[in-house]
Amino acid sequence: MHVYCLAVINDSEANDRLALLAFKNEITQDPHGIVSSWSDKNNSLHFCVWRGVTCSRRHPTRVTGLDLNSQGLYIFLNNNSLTGNIPHEIGHLFRLSRLNLADNSLEGEIPENISHCSNLTYLDISNNKLVGRIPNELSNLSNINEMWLDYNNLSGEIPTSVGNFSSLTILSLGHNNLQGRIPNTLSQLTNLKLLGLLYNKFSGTVPSSLYNISSLEFFGLADNQLHGSIPFDIGFTLPNLIFFSITENNFTGTIPSSFSNSSRLKILDLAANNLVGLVPYNLGNLKSLDMLQLSDNKLGSGKDNDLNFLNSLVNCTNLRFLIVGQNNFGGLLPSSIANLTTNLAELDFERNQIYGSIPPGIENLRGLTILDMGSNQLTGSIPLGIGLLQNLGILDLDRNKFFCPIPSSFGNLTRLVQLYLAVNNLTGSIPSSFEK
Repeated sequence: MHVYCLAVINDSEANDRLALLAFKNEITQDPHGIVSSWSDKNNSLHFCVWRGVTCSRRHPTRVTGLDLNSQGLYIFLNNNSLTGNIPHEIGHLFRLSRLNLADNSLEGEIPENISHCSNLTYLDISNNKLVGRIPNELSNLSNINEMWLDYNNLSGEIPTSVGNFSSLTILSLGHNNLQGRIPNTLSQLTNLKLLGLLYNKFSGTVPSSLYNISSLEFFGLADNQLHGSIPFDIGFTLPNLIFFSITENNFTGTIPSSFSNSSRLKILDLAANNLVGLVPYNLGNLKSLDMLQLSDNKLGSGKDNDLNFLNSLVNCTNLRFLIVGQNNFGGLLPSSIANLTTNLAELDFERNQIYGSIPPGIENLRGLTILDMGSNQLTGSIPLGIGLLQNLGILDLDRNKFFCPIPSSFGNLTRLVQLYLAVNNLTGSIPSSFEK
């Protein structure tokens, strides 16, 4: 009995060593000498002390632990400029629980037999040059918690079997060439916190059941070919949202007022779609909001009261980016914009139908680095207070109807690198303060 167990242990240990050496042989460049230090000589160090490799603390001379909780081999080789392929022998590391090969230049396809590593809980092979499909066999990784495959050149569709990852909390597939429809089976991932499908070629509609994963915090679908509308009750079905981005798609309909119920929301990015109607007045309830990006839609009516939603945003004291350009907003700029948070870094109203003058108090927004009100119907004088915005790097007021001299205070904008005042009715000469 003891002899048999010892033989199994030694055999498993040998398999782990051979698998690691096979991995080493697939690496074509190793500028930091990480895997080149791995040696198969008899007098070499045990593989458990090789650089980038950690074995079980409880069983320091072997990988096959008796206690499956927190057992197994860990490989951390991220950000080492490694090139080559991931060898199929990686599947021989049966107790492997964490594999991190991110931020290298690894090529080829994802080995199907990674699925043999049934104890794997963490897989990060992001930011490489991997190609091919996502192996359907990965569905055997029943213990997987986090799967990072983003920033590669993966193609094909998401296997429907991904829905079998019942413990999955992170599924990051962004920045690839994946296509087809988003499978309904993703809605089975009831513990999911991060769903990153952005920057791919997905088409069709988003499965309605996906909006019912109440645990979701990060919902990224940007830059695909998706269409449909945003569910009216999204703030109630996804109350834990922190990041929501569907920019660069073909979504239609209105912005649901229920977003205000997602009280943790920091990033709301709905830009570059075909959304219509008014912006909900209750977005000011989002006290953690950092970015509101609504540009390049068909929002507004071109009439008064289109911008009344700005009144509630004075409550968003963490807001840094307010970008609502390229829409159909009309009416006057409300005086409340002077009361927006001083944390605001970018304020963008370009290419709308806003008329009247810029309200006084704009100088209160002393954190602004970008102020863009170009291509509207603004009139009157350019406020002198803009010259007090010492952090401004970009100021765009072109294509309006300003009738005034250029404020001499603009000469105080020492960080200004881009100034656009063309196509107005400006008078006088260029201020001498510009010569500083």
